Amino acid sequence: MGEARADTLALPRPAGVARSEAWTLLRRLVRRRTALFGLVVCAAVVLAALLAPVLTPFDPLVQDIGQRLKPPGWTAPEGRTHWLGTDHLGRDILGRILYGTRIALVVGLSAVAIAGTLGLAIGLVSGYFGGRVDDLFMRLADIQLAFPFILLALAVIGVLGPSLRNIIVVVGVSGWVVYARIVRGEVLSLREREFVLAARAVGSPSARVIVRHLVPNAFTPWLVIATLDMARVIIVESALSFLGLGIPPPTPTWGGMLADGRVYMSTAWWLATFPGLAILVTVLGINLLGDGLRDTLDPRLKV
Repeated sequence: MGEARADTLALPRPAGVARSEAWTLLRRLVRRRTALFGLVVCAAVVLAALLAPVLTPFDPLVQDIGQRLKPPGWTAPEGRTHWLGTDHLGRDILGRILYGTRIALVVGLSAVAIAGTLGLAIGLVSGYFGGRVDDLFMRLADIQLAFPFILLALAVIGVLGPSLRNIIVVVGVSGWVVYARIVRGEVLSLREREFVLAARAVGSPSARVIVRHLVPNAFTPWLVIATLDMARVIIVESALSFLGLGIPPPTPTWGGMLADGRVYMSTAWWLATFPGLAILVTVLGINLLGDGLRDTLDPRLKV
């Protein structure tokens, strides 16, 4: 009976069963207060990015020197209120934060997709075939970990120039190691399970075994790592923009707004405070959601 249950782990399930399990996992997730808070924050961030033109009437790129460094809640003569104040060029802080949310999400999702896909493929191949293939990829991982990320960013951006595409490529390509190691560890365990041995015994090709049996079972830890890595990527993008290596101005980015506001901390605290809070709340929400996913999806943590 134990072997029969093991053999069914990777079998395709009816769509109705899959939907039922998804709703069950969602209910378990929302029962955790911290995970629910993280889910609400992430949903709010996504909605803020999508509805930015509706939530603010101000163009984030339009400058008005006559309205520079106005405090939060200041109302312009034409009657429009700057709820979070204006920056040193008279641009609305709230509008720039909302539109900067789009940049943070685009970089985060794109870089995680690149790193996650690359790491998943390398981890599957390395763990399944082992031997020299495993040694090659793990030595590449060691080299990647030993190479300082900031030097890689400086080299690539210095040659290609700062842009949204270059930031996504640099952050994405440099982040595959964690995914590869996690997936490899799962595959090393899964390849000795009965359902994988049975599939290989009946002559299933390696590609079919990997796609049909290993990917579904290694997807859960991969998803948790991807969720947590999203927060890291947002911080990395903000740090690069703060250092002047990110997306060039006047495009609104949270890190760029922090860099602009650090000079005015003693006279206009809101320039750096509100972008910093945006980074803090977003990263906290993603981390809490990732922890909730880990606790919900990992059967060893269920009580």
